[in-house]
Amino acid sequence: MIIMTVENVGKPYEILGLVRGSMIQSKHIGKDMMAGFKTIVGGELKGYTEMMEESREIALKRMTDQAELLGADAVIAMRFTSSSVMQGAAEVTAYGTAIKFK
Repeated sequence: MIIMTVENVGKPYEILGLVRGSMIQSKHIGKDMMAGFKTIVGGELKGYTEMMEESREIALKRMTDQAELLGADAVIAMRFTSSSVMQGAAEVTAYGTAIKFK
């Protein structure tokens, strides 16, 4: 499956529709407390970086699975969004347009 952030792919295609995948994930309370302490001294919150990376990968996989069900060759105009659902939990969504090359 080809995943692109652009719309112009250089050859004709048929639009199959919007595809998306999402993931809501939270961190272990112990790691959440450690992140709170880290905000006092500054620096990267590695636990949250890892959580968001894992969430993006899962959301991307779910989006790709949905595109494959439609018979897509690629997903164009792909984007990620994220939002806080509650303290220590975030939603990541991957979305784009599924296409089939002519």
